[in-house]
Amino acid sequence: MSTLLHNPLSTFDLEALLSRVSQARVTVFGDFCLDAYWLMDPDEGEKSVETGLPVRRVRIHRYDLGGAGNVVANLIDLGIPRVYAVGVVGADLFGVELLRLLNERGADTSGMVVLARQWQTMMYAKPYRAEVEGNRLDFGSFNELPENAIDLLGAELERAVSASSVVILNQQVAGGVSIPATIARINRVIADYPGTQFIVDARHRAALYRGAIFKLNSREASLLVGANADDDPIQAAQARANARRLFEKTRKPVFLTRGENGMLVADEQGLHEIPGIQILERTDPVGAGDTAVAALAAVLGSGGDPLEAGMLANIAASVTVRKLQTTGTATPAEIRAFASDPDYVYRPELAADVRRARFVKETEIETVGGIPDDLHIRHALFDHDGTISTLREGWEQIMEPMMVRAILGPRYVDADLVLYRNVVDTVRTFIDKTTGVQTLVQMQGLVRLVRQFGFVSPSELLDEHGYKRIYNEQLLEVVRGRIKKLENGELEPSDFAVKNAIRFLEALYSCGVKLYLVSGTDHSAVAREAEAMGYAQLFEERIFGAVGDVNVDAKKIVVERIMREHDLSGCELVAFGDGPVEIRQTHKRGGICVGVASNEIKRFGLNPAKRARLIRAGAHFIIPDFSQFSALFGLLGLECD
Repeated sequence: MSTLLHNPLSTFDLEALLSRVSQARVTVFGDFCLDAYWLMDPDEGEKSVETGLPVRRVRIHRYDLGGAGNVVANLIDLGIPRVYAVGVVGADLFGVELLRLLNERGADTSGMVVLARQWQTMMYAKPYRAEVEGNRLDFGSFNELPENAIDLLGAELERAVSASSVVILNQQVAGGVSIPATIARINRVIADYPGTQFIVDARHRAALYRGAIFKLNSREASLLVGANADDDPIQAAQARANARRLFEKTRKPVFLTRGENGMLVADEQGLHEIPGIQILERTDPVGAGDTAVAALAAVLGSGGDPLEAGMLANIAASVTVRKLQTTGTATPAEIRAFASDPDYVYRPELAADVRRARFVKETEIETVGGIPDDLHIRHALFDHDGTISTLREGWEQIMEPMMVRAILGPRYVDADLVLYRNVVDTVRTFIDKTTGVQTLVQMQGLVRLVRQFGFVSPSELLDEHGYKRIYNEQLLEVVRGRIKKLENGELEPSDFAVKNAIRFLEALYSCGVKLYLVSGTDHSAVAREAEAMGYAQLFEERIFGAVGDVNVDAKKIVVERIMREHDLSGCELVAFGDGPVEIRQTHKRGGICVGVASNEIKRFGLNPAKRARLIRAGAHFIIPDFSQFSALFGLLGLECD
C-alpha cells in the first residue's frame, strides 16, 4: 500500500526542519561543471571581414556552477556551513572560473584535483535569443580519467567523508569522474563508513553502486530494476512498483522524482506519495534535480527522516524551476515563501485518463476521492462563471488573442510561424493554469510574459491594470449584449445557466444551507450579472468578487471566513466550481469539493479539459452539470423536501 499525502505541509514543522539543516556536514563528489549563459544580439547585419560570414555577437555572458557544482551551491544556499567539494577540473580558464565560484560561495575546495594536461573542465554554453535557447556547445565531453587520478580522488573522498554526516555522489556525464573503476573505489569507502549516509544521483551506471541511498527519476528507476522504460511518461503504478523493488533490494531509502507529479519515498515505513505542486509561471527544470538532492542530504544529514527529506526536496525543487535562464538554487527564505500556500496537484494520472473514471451507480457523477461519512453540510460556496452562469462563455477566446498581441507587440505582424506558435502555446498553457483566479492576477502574469519575451520596449509596456482594461472592454461588449437580451425578455436566465443550476441553488436555499457566490471577476460585475440572472437574492449579502487588489483573493478569503466565523469542520462546507482555485482553497481547509466540468456552449454535458483541471485541484466529485442534483443531494447527506 502507498500513502498519498493530501496536505504534506500539515505533517511536519517546516521551520524546525530549516533551522536544523545547518547541523549537516556534506561532501559532494562528482562531475563539476560550469554553465554559461550567452545572451545573443539578434542583429546579424555585421559580417566578418575575413570570412564574409555573419557575426554572432554575445551581448551578455554569465557563468554559474553546474552539475556537482550546483549541488554545492544549493547546499550552501540552504544554510549548510560546511560543504566539501571533491572532483576534477582542468588547468584552463573554465577551471579557474569554476574554482573561483566554489570558493566565492565558501565551499571547501581542498579536495578538488587539478589535472594540468589530462582534463578539460566541463562547460556547457547555452546561447539565447530572447527566450529561445539555441544549440548548446559542450566542452570537456571527451575527457578520459587517468588511472592515477582515481587514487587521488579516492583519497580526497575518504578524507572528506571522515568529516561528513552525508555524502552526495553526483554522476552527470558518462565520460566524467565516475567511471566503473572510480565507483568500485567509492564502494569501498561506503563499506568503510557505515555510519555515514551516501546518496547516489547518477544518470549512468547507478547499478554499480552498493550500500547507498538512491535519488533518481522514473525512467532511471525503471532501467535499474529491469522494467519497461519506454513509456513516456512512466505510469504511476509502475513507478510505485519500481520504488518498492529498489527499497527491497537495497534496504535503503529510495527517492523517486516524478517532475510535476511529485515524488515517491520508499523506506521502512512504506511507500509515500508526495503530490506535485502546480506553478503558474513559466518554468525551467535546469538545476531542479540538484536542488532536490541537496535538500535530501541537508535533512538526512541533520537527523531528519526520509519522508521529511522528500517533502522539503519537493518544495525546494518547485522554487528552483521558477528561475529562468539560470542554474538555480533555493534559499530558506524562498522555501518559506513558497511553502506558505502551495497548490498541490492530485491524482494526475486519473485526471489525464477519462477511461479510469468511476461513477456513482446510474449517474454521471464521478467519484474521485474519499469523503467523511458524517457529512453535515451547512454552507455551500459557488463559483459563478462556468459553474452557474455562462454569460461570460468564450472569455478564453477573447483573452488568448489579446495576450498574444500584447506579447508580440511590434512583431505581431511579421513574426515567423515558429515564434508565433511558441507564444500561442505559452499563452494557452498560462490561461489553462490560471482559470478561476482574479483577472488582475492573470494580467500580472501577462506583464511577466511580455517582459520575458522582450519584444515590447519598456516605454510601451503596460501594467496589469492597463492590460485588464483592454481585455475587459472586449469581454464586456459581449456580456452587455447578452444581459440586454435578458432585460428585453428576448432570452431567459435558463438560456445562460448550466443545466439545473438555478433549481439546485433554490433547493439548497430551501434546505437552510447558506449560499456564497465568489468570483475572480470584479465584485460589481458579479453582483450585476447575478441580479440579471435572477438568483442574487438566494445569496443574500454573500456575493464576493475581485476588488482590484492582487493581494486580496476573494475565494481564499471567503473560504477562510466561512470556516472561522462559523467554527466549521470540513464536513460542513461544500464548494462547487468549474475552476481549480475554489476547489483548491476548499480542499486545503478540509471541505468537500464538487468539480463542475461544464460544457459552457451546450450548458450540459462534460468538458474533459475542465475535468482534468478539477481532479488535479483536489475535487472529490466531478459533475458535468446539475441535471442529477437529487443524486448529488444524497451523496452530500442532504435531505430536503
